[in-house]
Amino acid sequence: MQFLHTMVRVSDLDASLHFYCDLLGLKEVRRKDNDKGRFTLVFLSAPEDEERSSQLNAPELELTWNWDPEEYQGGRNFGHLAYRVDDIYALCQKLMDNGVTINRPPRDGHMAFVRSPDGISVELLQKGDALEPAEPWASMENTGSW
Repeated sequence: MQFLHTMVRVSDLDASLHFYCDLLGLKEVRRKDNDKGRFTLVFLSAPEDEERSSQLNAPELELTWNWDPEEYQGGRNFGHLAYRVDDIYALCQKLMDNGVTINRPPRDGHMAFVRSPDGISVELLQKGDALEPAEPWASMENTGSW
């Protein structure tokens, strides 16, 4: 068995690409438009997985954008996406500076949770050992659900 991808439906492709690519740092590796089905599939890869993705089409995140407007609810029902990051504090600061709420701050220097524009829960895990606790993260309260 081999993990291929996780699919999430998105309501605003541009906002989702901004979140996943510009802010989180994922790379778009391929895109498929289906005129008959009226949807677009965009496959994303973490930078360190880009070579494997190009060879195996895995591991990837598939964004499915249906051209006809739909309202999606309950993104938390499927669970969450998880990404290992080089510097959890720097990434959380970048996300916060761009208007993303840090739902579960990295108080422990190891784990944080944020949500995509469509309410998908995204877990961020520090690569290697946890960073030393630091402000403003150490005393920051949870916001909303994650």
